[in-house]
Amino acid sequence: MFDAGTLRFDDRGLIPAIAQDERSGEVLMMAWMNAEAVAKTLEERRVTYWSRSRQSLWTKGESSGHTQELVDLRIDCDRDCILLIVRQTGPACHTNRRSCFYTAIRDGAEVELLKPE
Repeated sequence: MFDAGTLRFDDRGLIPAIAQDERSGEVLMMAWMNAEAVAKTLEERRVTYWSRSRQSLWTKGESSGHTQELVDLRIDCDRDCILLIVRQTGPACHTNRRSCFYTAIRDGAEVELLKPE
């Protein structure tokens, strides 16, 4: 059985987690997880994060319905970052966009790549 204690959490007990769409490979979002969120995600196969603003766990989609089903959980070589391969339902971003990475810097200016759905 996997031991989340082998991960390298920061001084707040958190580790960055990047969600990537299983089909397209698109990076959807980055959020934080603690050991409890990692364990719950692995157990339930629905991605759960740690909300720094609310200081509590939140399962993606619990209020919006825009869920993330865990397909695979991968750990980087330094064990200080998680890659979540997910089956995304609806937009991943709280701005109602497919991805949180919807702004690019091109020729020194910000460009909006995605409109809200």
